[in-house]
Amino acid sequence: MKLGFDFVGQVGNLPRIANPPFAWNGAIVNRRQVTSLPYIVLLCAASLSAQSIEDCRALRHHGKLADATACFSRLAAGSNPYLRAEGLWGVEKYKESNDQFKLAVKQFPAKSEYKVRWGRMLLERFNTSDSKDLFQEALEINKDDAGAYLGLALLAAEGFGIKAVEFAEKAAKLDPKLPEARELLAYLALEDNDEARAAREADMALGISSEALDAMAIYATIDWLNDKKDSAWIGRILKVNPVYGEAYATAGHFFVINRRYLEGIALYRKALELNPQLWEARSQLGVNLMRLGQEGEARSQLEQCFNAGYGSNEVKNSLRLLDTYKNFKIYETSNTILRLDKKEADLLRPYFESEMKRAIATYEKKYQMKLKGPVQVEVYPNHDDFAVRTMGMPGLGALGVTFGSVVAMDSPSGRTPGSFHWASTMWHELSHVFVLEATNHRVPRWFTEGMAVYEETATEPDWGDRLAPPAIMAIKDNKLLPIATLDRGFVRPTYPAQVIVSYFQAGEICSYIAGKWGYSKLLDMMHSYAKLESTPDVVHNNLGISAEEFDRQFLEWLEGNTKVQVEHFLDWQKVHKAMIADLRSKNYDGAIAQGWVIRDYYPDYIEAGSVYETLAEAYLAKSDKTAARKELELYSKYGGRSSLWIEKLATLQEEAGEPGKAAATLNRLNYIYPEDQELHKRLGDLWLAQDNVPGAIREYQAVLALKPLDQAASHFQLAKALRVAKRMDEARDEVLLSLEAAPGYKPAQRLLLEISK
Repeated sequence: MKLGFDFVGQVGNLPRIANPPFAWNGAIVNRRQVTSLPYIVLLCAASLSAQSIEDCRALRHHGKLADATACFSRLAAGSNPYLRAEGLWGVEKYKESNDQFKLAVKQFPAKSEYKVRWGRMLLERFNTSDSKDLFQEALEINKDDAGAYLGLALLAAEGFGIKAVEFAEKAAKLDPKLPEARELLAYLALEDNDEARAAREADMALGISSEALDAMAIYATIDWLNDKKDSAWIGRILKVNPVYGEAYATAGHFFVINRRYLEGIALYRKALELNPQLWEARSQLGVNLMRLGQEGEARSQLEQCFNAGYGSNEVKNSLRLLDTYKNFKIYETSNTILRLDKKEADLLRPYFESEMKRAIATYEKKYQMKLKGPVQVEVYPNHDDFAVRTMGMPGLGALGVTFGSVVAMDSPSGRTPGSFHWASTMWHELSHVFVLEATNHRVPRWFTEGMAVYEETATEPDWGDRLAPPAIMAIKDNKLLPIATLDRGFVRPTYPAQVIVSYFQAGEICSYIAGKWGYSKLLDMMHSYAKLESTPDVVHNNLGISAEEFDRQFLEWLEGNTKVQVEHFLDWQKVHKAMIADLRSKNYDGAIAQGWVIRDYYPDYIEAGSVYETLAEAYLAKSDKTAARKELELYSKYGGRSSLWIEKLATLQEEAGEPGKAAATLNRLNYIYPEDQELHKRLGDLWLAQDNVPGAIREYQAVLALKPLDQAASHFQLAKALRVAKRMDEARDEVLLSLEAAPGYKPAQRLLLEISK
């Protein structure tokens, strides 16, 4: 264990402690230390020194921050290395505190408590790796150390892990008088939208300590989430500690993870009004301002944190990302704002901007509403930059994220070719923009995700994600969640693939409702959520059945739709493996025979090595182009995205005398991976031959945006299309550019003469 002091981890390793630290006179302190005052186990050699720690924490607990600073300074000047470590921690001398903890553990190796406290300090300074090691080492010394389990719970809570609940429950069981464990359980329950359990856990914490400030903050948050403008709990909190802005910061966290960003920002501002040195709150204010496109103030807030020594992952990575914005171009229309990296802006703008316009127009009709303002879409060619935009949010997909009217997403160039359908992702995220605005952000995660998944395939049948193996196994093993608690599958998954399964289930629920009751019922449900109705009430009031009856009917429908896939999945896996082996050994007849047995067992499987691809390869090896083409047409129909196979299909269609189909096939790739010069040239030629002149012009312009080696021929092709469109001035400019690249290029010379007549 290195136990170093480089406390900033990689992108996505977030310092989202369940109770974030606050600051006084520049010192970062964890509020759990405050609320644990009446009950924390103190680890001191002398009773007078122990009382000194209690005095320091009492002062801090009641908001007497200057006096607390003086108290901790006295501890830091003592002779006991553990007490010096605590004192130095309290006055923000983290490196020195780390050194003293190291000395204390060396002198008293049997003290598990010392390792726990050291781990807590490191955790608060963003060193999750070493803190975890220390908590585990403490348990090796004392397997029943409640503080160590609490530390592990805080660590797991950073990533919304299910282990957070397990560890916090263990801590509470080992030490029934540890209200901090109950406060954390209340916090975790509220993240799961389980207000009843959150209240019970908060009650238990208050039963142990009547001044459990975080428990009161949970109650205040519940009030505010339910649109109660005034909460009596905030008065009780401020009576104990008049500068306890952490209560507002706690509420800010919950508003943000429920996508109520503007309200979350307002709460973080209130937190800072009480205590301007709450650096965690200030960093979250900056991050969320950035999420809403307010980069100027975001930078100011984040730089204040960094300059004060609060260099969390979120702060550093967000500032780095803001620095990259100089490399982006911004394009604005009446209802769209598009941010693209300069190196790919010319290529992507025509496709992204037109698709944004099409999606907005479609959703205005479907959702029967107009947005209040323009939608901003940010496209990141560097996936790590996109990851920074999604930090600290539960249940997010890896491709796009929506913050109110701002959408951030990966660029096709940032993903492996064929792994990402950018248009499907954009439509998914733009659905969120409409649903969030229509409900004033009062909507459970499952519903807005379900609507977005539904809209993907409603737009184009070959878009959207297909039925994946984890979903098949979840259906087979009865792991789908009831509709009333489906949000938990997004926020705190209990098995590795549960987020993927929850996306699938939510989308299927919306498909089922639209099919049985009509699409208008989805809109009715959306408006019911806007009124803060619970999911059971929304189901009953709009569909006329209980949530439990809905679950029964939905599962019956879903199991019927997936019966073949579920029953034959294991057979499919076994035969598919044998089929691949036959292909590799050039037993093409065997591979074809195996493929015909299993292809329709699982038609949605279009990942690498799919039955369609394997059959096509075997047929091509036998020179049966017709059979290969038919398999690849099925592959494309079900959403296959390999550029290699899609381009091969287009070739087979051209050879079969079907240029219209070939053009449509190649055009699919524009929505998957448009970074291919040959794709654009082929599609441009096909469309020009079919009199789709605007399409041809766009494709030839895309070729030039990709900076081809043969500049002369590329400008010449564009000039020909522009001439057909009777855009003569532009055609002449392109011919001249062609001749500039190759003065002796005869086709361009002839075209220039023709244009000049």
